[in-house]
Amino acid sequence: MNEYAVDVVIAVHSAERPVARAAGSVLTGTQAPVRVTVVAHNIDPEIIRERLGDLADDPRLRLIGLADGIHSPAGPMNLGFARAEAPFVALLGSDDELAPGAIDSWLALQRETGADAVLARIRLASGGVDPYPPVRLGRRVRDLDGARDRLAYRSAPLGMVSRERFGGLRLTTGVGSGEDLAYSLTVWFTGARLAYDLAGPAYIVNGDAGDRVTSEARPLAEDFAFLDHLEAMPWFAQAPARVREAVVVKLIRMHVFDALLLRANSDEQLRENRAPFRAVLARLTRLSPSAPGLLSLADRRVLDALGSDTELDAVSVRAMIAARSRYTSPAVLLTRSPLRWFHAQAPFRTLLAGALITRRG
Repeated sequence: MNEYAVDVVIAVHSAERPVARAAGSVLTGTQAPVRVTVVAHNIDPEIIRERLGDLADDPRLRLIGLADGIHSPAGPMNLGFARAEAPFVALLGSDDELAPGAIDSWLALQRETGADAVLARIRLASGGVDPYPPVRLGRRVRDLDGARDRLAYRSAPLGMVSRERFGGLRLTTGVGSGEDLAYSLTVWFTGARLAYDLAGPAYIVNGDAGDRVTSEARPLAEDFAFLDHLEAMPWFAQAPARVREAVVVKLIRMHVFDALLLRANSDEQLRENRAPFRAVLARLTRLSPSAPGLLSLADRRVLDALGSDTELDAVSVRAMIAARSRYTSPAVLLTRSPLRWFHAQAPFRTLLAGALITRRG
């Protein structure tokens, strides 16, 4: 038998990151046998060793280096996955931490359910609970379904994943963003059994890293380069319409609108990106022709403006995007067709399920 139950991988690229807090939360807060692999990415491992303090001498921690000159977490995370030997692997951001007992709770739920992956409950920096994924009411723990439980809304594989089932899976390299999407979607939509530890100790997302920088807009094609890898995956190419619909409607709601907000700071910036946005939306619609029909009236208002021939100004577009967050508004809750108002992927049921998770806390 392997010495460890879970291998936890932490990638760190800067001495400013609170890596000791992250690693310590695992080593001091877990009763089960665990190992933490810290990957010093494009930084001298000795600098990170110093930041780890006494934890660097813990036999359950190993520090390895990767100098690839690439500004992406995919490389160091993949190296950590490749070095893993335990039955399960988990990733932890160097800014983040686990509440005491989190891994023990995941393992207990896995033993109870036989799950290939256990999703962690996430506590946000604000103190609230992440409403994503907005799983079905009454289906809070076991036997999750990727589409029906809207698992596509969990972009990162936070929790733990079976190496027997997914040991060869890796994050996507060579993309500007979304390196974890194909990995996560593969687990959520091909895992035989999936469980959500919604009542257990949380994965805690912190917001106090000292070296965070403001996001800068890249060429839009770089933000959506992950689609090439997703489309090339056999399971996605062969997926039924309901699965592709569930994935695409999430990509539009979350990724397209986030990218648009980042590129609507000026009229000029908006004009430069209008055609690329149309191309991305056309591609997503080809992947799932039914997905746009599941968008809210507020969403469609923005996309219709992008697709029209009228001149757009950044102030108006940002106002329309802001209107998407008025969650009690009929324009946010309803689709154009009344026949789709209560569809599982439509906004009413999606937002209601998320709100109930947040209320549960």
